[in-house]
Amino acid sequence: MVSQTLVPERTASETATDQDAAAPARAVAEPVARSLGAIVLARHGEPALSRRIKLDSAGYRRWWATYEEGGLLEGQTPPARLVETAQNAGSVLASTRRRSLETAKAVCGERPFDADQVFIEAPLPPPALPSFLKFSPRTWGVIARFWWWAFNHHQGEESRDQAKTRAREAADRLVAHATTGGDVLLLAHGFFNTMVGVELQKMGWRLVQDEGWRYWSARRFEKKSAAR
Repeated sequence: MVSQTLVPERTASETATDQDAAAPARAVAEPVARSLGAIVLARHGEPALSRRIKLDSAGYRRWWATYEEGGLLEGQTPPARLVETAQNAGSVLASTRRRSLETAKAVCGERPFDADQVFIEAPLPPPALPSFLKFSPRTWGVIARFWWWAFNHHQGEESRDQAKTRAREAADRLVAHATTGGDVLLLAHGFFNTMVGVELQKMGWRLVQDEGWRYWSARRFEKKSAAR
């Protein structure tokens, strides 16, 4: 008689365990959150050029040209929270206008920053109203901006649509910096910063902090990290 050795049947779970052990190791792909820094758009400090005057259209055009070349009023101290933002940011950028450069130096101290003309203010060519109509530079700024925006009045300078294209380019550059993981601080100009903010919101960025329109004010945009 031939003796037989009975081998216990293996369960399905034991067989599967052995097969898994023999198979090459497989990495489980888990979604990884991409780190996105916030984007902070800040307006420059108060310029030195006085606004306490009355000008006609031609006078305002000369005033604006001088304003574009000028720097900040002396004796200003940047807000502590803006200095802290610059200290903690991964990137700090500014427009190439003198008032923006001096703002960046005041905020950054010894920290280096990058200046780019893509961030300069949109132009403010005034309409040719009768010379007996005289307004303050502040009022002329509102009039000129309305004519520029509503009627595309640019007198050979950058048009509204050209500025919109530049604002999108500026937003793209800021987002590229934000994808490195650090916050991005831009020290530039009131109206053009607003245009850039509109483009950021179109790209899915959310305005989470708004300090208004005054000098040294800032607005913070954040975007939920995407899985990759």
